[in-house]
Amino acid sequence: MFFTIKQVSEKTALPPHVLRYYENEGLLPSIARSRTGIRRYSEQDLEWLGLICCLKNTGMSIKQIKHFVALSLEGDSTLKQRCVLLQEHKKEVENQIEEMQRYLQKVTHKIEYFTEQYTKAEAGLSPGSGSSAQETA
Repeated sequence: MFFTIKQVSEKTALPPHVLRYYENEGLLPSIARSRTGIRRYSEQDLEWLGLICCLKNTGMSIKQIKHFVALSLEGDSTLKQRCVLLQEHKKEVENQIEEMQRYLQKVTHKIEYFTEQYTKAEAGLSPGSGSSAQETA
């Protein structure tokens, strides 16, 4: 089964110009064409697109994704290189998650603090000095 660029765009929420860009950049190197030149995306192309979006959305650059695709096109002799590349990327994603967890803890603390303060204020109690820059920001 094949899909048109419009169908792929609808399935992936990626605009057609992004799909064309990915193809032009070599990220989707094997998009078939009909006799009239219309792109025909296969199920395998959609799987590749899913991986490309995953890598991009987790911070891998287009240049790095291009390198990964190029290695993939070389076949099984590059399996180890691809694995190393993905392991390195995984570590970067894990570091980003740890950093975001720290930010989330800070935001959660601020929500708790401000909730306590406005609850006290609504009850007519003194919410506190509020002079601490750490607790007012």
